[in-house]
Amino acid sequence: MKVQRLRVTFCRGEEVKYITHLDLMRFWERALRRAAIPLAYSQGYSPSPRISLAAPLPVGVTSTGELLDIYLSQRVTPYNFIKTVSQQLPAGIAMREVREVGLGLPSLQSQVRWSEYQVDVSTDRSREEVQAALAQLLAAESLPWKHQRDKEVRRYDLRSLVHDLWLENLADGLCTLGMRLRTDSQGSGRAEQVAAALGFSEPPLRIERRKLILEETSPAVQAWRRHGEPG
Repeated sequence: MKVQRLRVTFCRGEEVKYITHLDLMRFWERALRRAAIPLAYSQGYSPSPRISLAAPLPVGVTSTGELLDIYLSQRVTPYNFIKTVSQQLPAGIAMREVREVGLGLPSLQSQVRWSEYQVDVSTDRSREEVQAALAQLLAAESLPWKHQRDKEVRRYDLRSLVHDLWLENLADGLCTLGMRLRTDSQGSGRAEQVAAALGFSEPPLRIERRKLILEETSPAVQAWRRHGEPG
């Protein structure tokens, strides 16, 4: 039985940037059980804890803004949750915030719309040249792209996955870009592909997902709010 839903904002550092989505879920499940958190479970022949990540993080990418929803069978204050669970988390995973959200809200995954990234790439281009490349990509109506994974080749419009791009810093051959990329059921933009489309010849030196942006004004969320349920 679900009586509470907590939303955790957490960081993934260098120590865990190469683990898979499934491994991360196992880390959280183990930590929650060791902390004796009263988890709610799914029904059926193989009940599993009701925990869900907002969106998979690409392997090799760090993050300061991952989101996780946890359903509980008994109420726990955010303060006590942080206090007990923090002691069980592995190095490289740290909670930034825990808050209660309404049980009636749509699933976390269904609300994710965009991801914001900070990307470091090496370059010998000037600030003006980088700005021109950003403007050119944003002005494009489409950008045909293909990506090969194993033997499968996927073709799609990369431009449709880019919401915004901006230059954060350029000094001593290091360029830091900001990217807001689509992250939903229709597609997910990858920072390294956008960097390549901008003409950077070398793969990014560092990619960090800074936050996930939810669709707070979807009809389901508005209907839920009209009923006055606290969240």
